[in-house]
Amino acid sequence: MSQHSQPKRRNWFARHKVLTGAGALVAVIAVGTAVGGGGEESGATAKSADHAGKAADAGADKSKGKPKADMSGNGTFRVGSDIKPGTYRSVGNKAGCYWERAKDATGDMDAVLANDNVVGTTYVTVADSDKVFKTSSCKSWELVKADAPADTAPKAQLSGNGMYKVGVDIAPGTYRAEGNKSGCYWERDKNALHESDSVEANDNVTGSAVVTVTSQDAYFKTQGCADWKKTG
Repeated sequence: MSQHSQPKRRNWFARHKVLTGAGALVAVIAVGTAVGGGGEESGATAKSADHAGKAADAGADKSKGKPKADMSGNGTFRVGSDIKPGTYRSVGNKAGCYWERAKDATGDMDAVLANDNVVGTTYVTVADSDKVFKTSSCKSWELVKADAPADTAPKAQLSGNGMYKVGVDIAPGTYRAEGNKSGCYWERDKNALHESDSVEANDNVTGSAVVTVTSQDAYFKTQGCADWKKTG
């Protein structure tokens, strides 16, 4: 944004910290079982249970300290412990998907580094310095390898909801979206950190929208818009 003397209007939820969800009451029920009169557990059964317990403990020990390269769309994950730092992608999200990068696990608003409500495909870079990544009602996340080949050729037409990697999901060029209603928002980004400095340019649009996505852009984000078509 250092290229612009005055920042353009920004999507209210994309640029501001979002407080979502209400406190949940979790009931923990302890279930006890009683062994009735005169019947003792057989030796074979006891040995079997003991063996299963040791096997479970061994499996748990092996899994400790090994962060995963993918994660569920619901949960709070410790960076470097539960998940690896890096850029993650989630595909096919419907309204209600929310994610959050945080500097600690207090849950305070001041702990939020970046967040967003998402429809469609999205990318998020979880930094080495992040402590927690929170995700709710999203599709599963996969770690994107920088040198991984694209599944398909970059598209010249795309949905008005989603975040697209330039040169992978979307081809550089000039795009047009017609008939937008109030609420159409687009954003050209230099990374997927979703911080203020990530934004190269953005706008809120009603009616016809035109934007040039350059080969130097890393991502193009759009929400609430009509489909975009490449015109040049």
